[in-house]
Amino acid sequence: MTPSNLTIKSTREALNRGDFSPEELIRHYENKIEKENKKLNALLTPFKPVDEQLKLPEGLLRGIPYALKDNILFENSLATAGSKILENYRASFDATVVKKLKTAGAVCLGKTNLDEFAMGTSTENSAFGPTKNPHDISRVPGGSSGGSAAAVAADLCVFALGSDTGGSIRQPAALCGVVGLKPTYGRVSRHGLIAMASSLDQIGPITKNVYDAALVMNVIAGHDEFDATTAKKNVPDYTKSLEKEIKGLKVGIPKEFFRDGLSVEVAERIKSTISILESIGCNIAEVSIPNFEYALAAYYVIVPSEVSANLSRFDGIRYGYSSKSADTLIDTYFESRTEGFGPESKRRIMIGAYALSSGYYDAYYLKAQKVRRLIKNDFDSAFEKVDVIVGPVSPTTAFRIGEKSSDPLALYLEDIYTVPVNLAGLPGISIPCGNGENSGLPVGFQLIGKAFDEETLLRTAYQLEQNLK
Repeated sequence: MTPSNLTIKSTREALNRGDFSPEELIRHYENKIEKENKKLNALLTPFKPVDEQLKLPEGLLRGIPYALKDNILFENSLATAGSKILENYRASFDATVVKKLKTAGAVCLGKTNLDEFAMGTSTENSAFGPTKNPHDISRVPGGSSGGSAAAVAADLCVFALGSDTGGSIRQPAALCGVVGLKPTYGRVSRHGLIAMASSLDQIGPITKNVYDAALVMNVIAGHDEFDATTAKKNVPDYTKSLEKEIKGLKVGIPKEFFRDGLSVEVAERIKSTISILESIGCNIAEVSIPNFEYALAAYYVIVPSEVSANLSRFDGIRYGYSSKSADTLIDTYFESRTEGFGPESKRRIMIGAYALSSGYYDAYYLKAQKVRRLIKNDFDSAFEKVDVIVGPVSPTTAFRIGEKSSDPLALYLEDIYTVPVNLAGLPGISIPCGNGENSGLPVGFQLIGKAFDEETLLRTAYQLEQNLK
């Protein structure tokens, strides 16, 4: 049997039957990456798993090949975060999620491309060139986890991990027609994730179906002594309740989601998917997120502020790129950062430093944090009436490479439906709901759950996915 577009479940079944061995499966994907990655640029650093790595433990993901976003550390391998400033940096330890995947028997095929330090919505901001959408290589795959989403969509791996700060798992999953889950903030350890905005960053899976997302969550979720923000909560078996029917489930539709800016073809797909939820017995109700319109503005004050602090460590001295033309210590700082960071990183560092500066902190950063609290309150109020909230992931389908690169604000607007979820720390998932009528490209449907209720979120997404087939 030749492996083709395998899910985790079908891979495990095929391995158990002896259709192929783990070694044969890995070689199949290595050959596929060698042939197809050149045109997609989905993986920056393909691995050649050595025999030692193929002595696999008997875990939940034994022999399953996956790809890893290049801002998540894998011991002794490059971890560039898509930036020139880290182009030669090698990780000295494994991220907690990587340790857990190794224990479960999963095999890493390589590190995937991303917008520099995960700042972007198109994977065009990478210092190593843009990733291309497997559905149309003239278009973006979304971002910042565009490499991971493209790798899964092109079947260069069985699943991948990404990170989501304002939509960076869900939006590329939507544009590439795969499933992307952003867990509740604190559900999955961030230890070993190169920080962008620490109060918002979250690692999650990108998979070919909802069942696989639940399976990966079983492995990576849970408290970690190395990450004080992880919650000391029991991790359920997320696959157990997937088959339970969702008849009678209360589904909220925020009225603010269907205003100007949402493309007609996306709106049509979202509305027809909502009608499927209604047909399988869900109770649909309108809800309101009154401060939705301020979410993007608040996010783009908070994130640059945290970026300016987190990226201050890249100084050309301790590790990473160091300018060869600098004569003095001060010149080393200035020139290493000038040469090492790309335009979007510089933009956010400058905005953040300004927002945190004396005399402006109250006017910008503090005010943005107050808006964040109001948005969290809005979701809390909505969830008093409903079990899940649904809507679009992105206002459009995948746009052409270069189409919006000269307009940062247009790119920021791609996150308008995903950012509020991060600000509130809630779990969200994108599942494919068909293709746009005009573009013929994938449209993602977003489901948002209560904090730490990934179980209901995944069950709803799974039941909907079965009815979309």
